[in-house]
Amino acid sequence: MKTTALIIGGGLGGLFAGAILAKEGVGVTILEKNHIIGGGLQSFRRMGLSFDTGMHVLAGMEEGQSIRRLCEWLGIYDKIRLHHIGPDIIDTLFFGEDGKFYDIGKGREGFVDSLAKYFPDQRQNLENYVSAMYAITDNLDLFHLRPSQGFVQIHTDEALMAADAFIAKYISDPRLRGVVAYMNPLYSGRADETPAYIHAIISVLYIQGPSRFIGGSLHFAKILQEFIEQHGGQVLTGSPVVKINTMDRSITSVETPDGRQWSADWYISDIHPCSLISLLDDPKALPKPFRNRMQEIPNSYSAFTLSIKLKKDSFRYLDHSMYFIDRYDEVWSFGDTSKKWPLGYLMMTPPEEGQGEFAEKIILTAPMLWNEVSRWADSTVGHRPAEYLRWKEECAQILLDRMEMMFPGFRGCVEDYNTASPLTVRDFYGVKEGAMCGFSKDCHNLLLSQVTVVTKIPNLLLTGQNVTLHGFCGVPLTAINTCDVILGHNYVVNKINGIE
Repeated sequence: MKTTALIIGGGLGGLFAGAILAKEGVGVTILEKNHIIGGGLQSFRRMGLSFDTGMHVLAGMEEGQSIRRLCEWLGIYDKIRLHHIGPDIIDTLFFGEDGKFYDIGKGREGFVDSLAKYFPDQRQNLENYVSAMYAITDNLDLFHLRPSQGFVQIHTDEALMAADAFIAKYISDPRLRGVVAYMNPLYSGRADETPAYIHAIISVLYIQGPSRFIGGSLHFAKILQEFIEQHGGQVLTGSPVVKINTMDRSITSVETPDGRQWSADWYISDIHPCSLISLLDDPKALPKPFRNRMQEIPNSYSAFTLSIKLKKDSFRYLDHSMYFIDRYDEVWSFGDTSKKWPLGYLMMTPPEEGQGEFAEKIILTAPMLWNEVSRWADSTVGHRPAEYLRWKEECAQILLDRMEMMFPGFRGCVEDYNTASPLTVRDFYGVKEGAMCGFSKDCHNLLLSQVTVVTKIPNLLLTGQNVTLHGFCGVPLTAINTCDVILGHNYVVNKINGIE
């Protein structure tokens, strides 16, 4: 009889874990609470257009990079509709403080050359800084799909520094420090907390070349679903797990609202650990210190999203993302409750099939703390108070004002828009406090925030953005770790590398 695995949650981690296991002959069942699979890969329709809920920019999909190699091993890469950003500019930054734009070049040399153009006296510092980031990532075996002892092995003191201190060690110009830290909203960076290895991994990934899904991200989730089903698995939507039954500190089955019980040899949770604990029939099946730690780990910050439908032929398609950052010295302050929102946002024009000169839509994602919406925490979708709706409209107008700073006359391009707050993220994704990047990492207390794929319940494993790393690259690599517990240590990496 073949091994079976039941996966709770059909997000990126659950789908990748399911695909890997199904390819290797494990009987996979995925139970997803929403009627659409994908987690951050989900899309929604508003104003006659399709908008992604997340995964707007992805990394690791250029030739030879880790997630592309994983997809090639699965045999699905050629089905993915991708646009690789470049060849020259990967991002453009705009600082409201002085109205300056900065174009960021692609590739290691391109990154240094582009910034040295604005800061010529910092070229050597930039070269040393980039070399230090690459040195950190070179030590991470799984990042390069090399056999490893675990996901993140930290071999240097620099990797454990606070990211802002790491930057300051190499970059002496205060403005340039703010510029090179511009990606920190992608990993919920916080001053004197976020470890340098997180900053290095994300920065190196995007310097090597970001990509976008053409026509939205949902098709990628469907590719993974189809792969699982073709290999004998099943992916069931609209099937939330409402109870996890245990006996002698092992899981015996899970229940769905229709009264059905589902059993397997292994159970993999792709949902927030706090949500997982709440489903256990006996929370004591997991040790109290673990349960307490899951409640104590700070969550990353959330976001407010403005999805804009543009008037026809009114705004040119931009082949790269743009970042609005209010002040150079506040680039690390997105998680500071004393600062007034918004401190900045990420902007992109998503590409469509046969993308022409003009864009159909724009997505603005502005980091936002949970405390901005905590007063409405008890409300539910479709039943928010009028005060909340007025507040969302005020937020939308603030972001449109910021767009006018970058693109004077922008309001004349807007036909309609839709808003989403951290409450939307919480209720749509089922994540605590609407966290966009999982648990927050603190370099001063990594033991608190490091969550492993194994648990004290022998047949329960974890995957997803709250384990080791988040994001389009981190979550699939974590799924490899999860699957290795079932298949064997370094099994997947060896398969990808052609080692039997």
